[in-house]
Amino acid sequence: MPLTTTKKMLEDAQRGGYAVGAFNAENMEMMQAIIEAAVEMRAPVMIQTTPSTVCYASLELFYANVSVLGGSAPVPVALHLDHGDSHELAVRAIGAGYTSVMIDGSKEGFEENIRLTSGVVAAAREKGIPVEAEIGTLGGKEDGLVNEEGGYTDPSQAAEFTARTGVQSLAVAIGTAHGIYHGTPKLDIERLKRIRLEVEIPLVLHGASGLADADIRACIAEGICKVNFATELRIAYSEGVKAVLKETPDVFDPKKYSAAGRKRVKQLVVDRIGVCGCSYRAG
Repeated sequence: MPLTTTKKMLEDAQRGGYAVGAFNAENMEMMQAIIEAAVEMRAPVMIQTTPSTVCYASLELFYANVSVLGGSAPVPVALHLDHGDSHELAVRAIGAGYTSVMIDGSKEGFEENIRLTSGVVAAAREKGIPVEAEIGTLGGKEDGLVNEEGGYTDPSQAAEFTARTGVQSLAVAIGTAHGIYHGTPKLDIERLKRIRLEVEIPLVLHGASGLADADIRACIAEGICKVNFATELRIAYSEGVKAVLKETPDVFDPKKYSAAGRKRVKQLVVDRIGVCGCSYRAG
């Protein structure tokens, strides 16, 4: 089926009490793995690319891959710009065929974040494309940018932000971090509950790679409708490639080791779809 926007996906998840898995992809094999897993699990799915990923290739190239793969899949597939860092990039992604975009102004001041987000929402509205934004910042490393401490989302600010911007989904900071966790993260579930009381639109959890399954499920139970996975997919793919090269160091056919990376990513995505509770939710 044609690529879909994330609006109905997330609204269905909100009503159904589950979350849609959103998976960052770096190449064709990872995209194949994600969609194969979604088809096997009969789950709606989002494929995401970050600014550095589209600099490595291009918006158009990733759209072409997902369009072909998703077009033959019997489940809803959306292509999402993750952590868009400028109005211009968000508009370019929409023009290239992306069916959902995020504008991340969380590192800016509150008013500047509102201004930046409102501009992208206005541009996307003309094309019927939903927009995700973020308020509060996650610690860790994302797309080459490092934030050591992060800052939690204020529930009342979140309510004002959504009302003034008209954004369709909101990423919140409750103690997760990007990248690899060093130690056990302590999530502020009570803060998430307060945000849910203040904000009606679907909520998004970033930094889920490495979280315990029970923590992810606890967040979904309190209103998270989309869960982002990135770092652990990169690790899975790389470990698959490394295993082949270690066992057969003289291999020179990229298809051999790329297939191993793809297999590990698929296994991981199947597991994460199960944790999100979106199996057999594909219409």
